[in-house]
Amino acid sequence: MAAPQAVGGQAVIEGVMMRAKNTLAIAIRKPGGEIVTEVRPWFTMVRHPLLKKPFLRGFPVLMETMVNGIKALNYSAMQAAEEDEEAGELTNWHLALTMVLALGAALGLFVVLPHFLSVGMEMLGWAGDVDSLSFHAWDGLIKMAVFVGYILAISLIPDIRRVFEYHGAEHKVIWTWEEGRELSPDSTRFHSRLHPRCGTAFLLFVLVVSIMLYAVLVPYLLTFYAPENFIVKHLYIVGMKLVLMIPVSCVAYEMIKFAGKYSKNVLCKLMCWPGLMMQLLTTKEPDDSQLEVAIAALQCAVKPEEC
Repeated sequence: MAAPQAVGGQAVIEGVMMRAKNTLAIAIRKPGGEIVTEVRPWFTMVRHPLLKKPFLRGFPVLMETMVNGIKALNYSAMQAAEEDEEAGELTNWHLALTMVLALGAALGLFVVLPHFLSVGMEMLGWAGDVDSLSFHAWDGLIKMAVFVGYILAISLIPDIRRVFEYHGAEHKVIWTWEEGRELSPDSTRFHSRLHPRCGTAFLLFVLVVSIMLYAVLVPYLLTFYAPENFIVKHLYIVGMKLVLMIPVSCVAYEMIKFAGKYSKNVLCKLMCWPGLMMQLLTTKEPDDSQLEVAIAALQCAVKPEEC
């Protein structure tokens, strides 16, 4: 039997968050060993029919995923530390500030930093001007190096490694659900910890799409307006790159939806392969206790009335 509905998830601190339709469920293993679950409505930003259209829905979906993910992480941190739930809930102001800081850090690390390092390559004579292919080749190479280096660096942190194990548990349980099998550690244990619809794959799609679009659109935009001042010129280009992240995320979202829907297609397998390889870094093999937590989250997401 195939799964009756699609599900998605996210690893959190000592637990897993699962989403099914308009419901999300968070399951956490508390320090005492018991599993606690929390069922909540999924916060959405795509209520308007226009925002549900292909190539328009990607960016709002990304934003709503960040909102729900940050809230789930906040809840998991409180439960893992056995703090009072109400005392640590994020206010709307704190949530907005957290999102701004997270977006700013991501854009700074994967857009601004690679661009100015590529400017350094231009100054060294190893790359052409910003309208040349060599400049954008360096920009893309540095982006990928920063991405892989960042994941390798955080994977050395023991607490992050635990999150990566729950990430693996999340994928294994989703595979079990999608194949219509019984949800138990025994039936889940031998499934792959890699999944084509993973957020890691989405980030990789974002990077690849941004590299291709920047290489084409930045020289094109410079034909309309190209400041003569060196600093102003590069600040203008970086600003355009930040704005272009909206269509980039929309295109990347459609790519991962397509690849996930037709995962057995040869072309889609080729599209998914780099993302799956990256998941070798962002997922680790979970133990049975972590699989139990992921199962509890999924069961509550698909049948919230029973939790």
